[in-house]
Amino acid sequence: MVIKKIIVCDAIDQKGFNLLNIEENIEVIDASHVPKDKLLDMLKDADVAITRSSTEIDEKFLDSAKNMKAIVRAGVGVDNVDIEACSRRGIIAMNIPIANTMAAVELSMAHLLNTARSFPNAHNHLKIDRVWKREKWYGVELSGKKLGIIGFGNIGSRVAIRAKSFDMDIVAYDPYISSSKVTDLGMEYAINLDDILTCDFITIHTPKNKETTDIISTDEIKKMKYGVRLVNCARGGLYNEKALYEGIKSGKIAYAGVDVFSYEPATDHFLLDLENICVTPHLGANTVESQEKIAIQSAENAISAARGISYPNALNFPINSHDLPSFVEPYLELVQKMSFLSAQINKASIKSIKIEAEGKIAEYMKLLLTFAIVGSLKESMGDKINYVNAEFVVKERDIDIKCETLKNNSGYKNKITIKLTTEKNVTSIDGTVFGEDDRRIVGINGFKFDFKPKGKMIVFKNRDVPGVIAQISSILSLEGVNIADFRLGRDKNGLAMAVILVDENIDKRLIAKLNRLKACILVEYAVI
Repeated sequence: MVIKKIIVCDAIDQKGFNLLNIEENIEVIDASHVPKDKLLDMLKDADVAITRSSTEIDEKFLDSAKNMKAIVRAGVGVDNVDIEACSRRGIIAMNIPIANTMAAVELSMAHLLNTARSFPNAHNHLKIDRVWKREKWYGVELSGKKLGIIGFGNIGSRVAIRAKSFDMDIVAYDPYISSSKVTDLGMEYAINLDDILTCDFITIHTPKNKETTDIISTDEIKKMKYGVRLVNCARGGLYNEKALYEGIKSGKIAYAGVDVFSYEPATDHFLLDLENICVTPHLGANTVESQEKIAIQSAENAISAARGISYPNALNFPINSHDLPSFVEPYLELVQKMSFLSAQINKASIKSIKIEAEGKIAEYMKLLLTFAIVGSLKESMGDKINYVNAEFVVKERDIDIKCETLKNNSGYKNKITIKLTTEKNVTSIDGTVFGEDDRRIVGINGFKFDFKPKGKMIVFKNRDVPGVIAQISSILSLEGVNIADFRLGRDKNGLAMAVILVDENIDKRLIAKLNRLKACILVEYAVI
């Protein structure tokens, strides 16, 4: 089997390395402590790179990475990644956008409290200056105040929920979400940014782009009430820093909390000269838990990318998944994994690929279909199939592609089904996503299941007679194969199907042994 090489260019938590090191057919190149001029010499054979902010993914880096298929930025920001240059070379760039969510939320709350009570100033006055002067540090209460939130995504919405528990009135502005996402929480949805500018406190939680850079500048600050308090723990430059400086200096802005700057490290920034501001050195992701999550997700995504199974949080697909509603992206990866599993169960020349969908996810059928095509053909085409050429390949191979929207009567909020028709058979797999990102396969060929689409699995269909489970378990035990999970589905026609998740690789000899069981109708081995 081909060995895939993953190079780690910057330091990540050890738990990430642990995941990479135990993976079979993956070679890990640890370049996290190598000088950057030496790093270039180590890139030539790497299939996937894991980087942080210390490594510039520029033309020089990419020219050295002749075999590179994907780059995982271990964190949210991709300012150091030349995504356009990656796209020109066919390299998929990914990031880890939500692993640091709770860390960023809690830091935002800390800054929000600081803007109200000036804790750092009072602390320094007592501890450093040794002055006990309580009357100097009168603050304001959050309770009863109006908090304006710009950006109501993963972080902004969670800040809102926590601020509401302080009895604050929440006004949220985000033109890219449904107003019900705000109003269902008992909060006010602002149609215009100006509605935010009248609030007592304002915090921002948007990505940085052409639309949001300097979204708060001189004109916006003029419209704010005197004594407003501002927080930015998102990206530097969302507040125009010169306008922010003038607003704080004039007293229009009573206090500000800032974790991010336009240019970092900001050790000589003019905002540091002001007294009524609390600054931190970009600590949004700096918790033990956050760094562990980032490392683990980076390792998992790098492994998936190295094997060509999926590219979570890709930034340069034919579509920009970050512009989609947050609930859509998990379904894109899910449908690709379902399709990849279908192709492994139903190994033969593909005649048609059909997607059925119910719920709001049906509105994104065309996107789902692209990912389904890649998943279906990955088994037979490997790296030759990708998101760019998918539609051309199905036309070239005369594969029929179909989509159908069904009535939402399955009991799931959203559900997708992939039906793969080959010269041999038809395989149907159902999937859904629980919560925000809990991806599940809930059916195979009419048999009901509930398991995560991840790992090594044996799919076993049989006549529903006594002793089959014991026979399967006995064979696997004698072969030294550990069963990680055993899921069973049954129908009304005297048939059963098992999905057996295992820890070890399964060879053809063992599959043949299972196939010889008297009750066996079908047995296949799949890895997703």
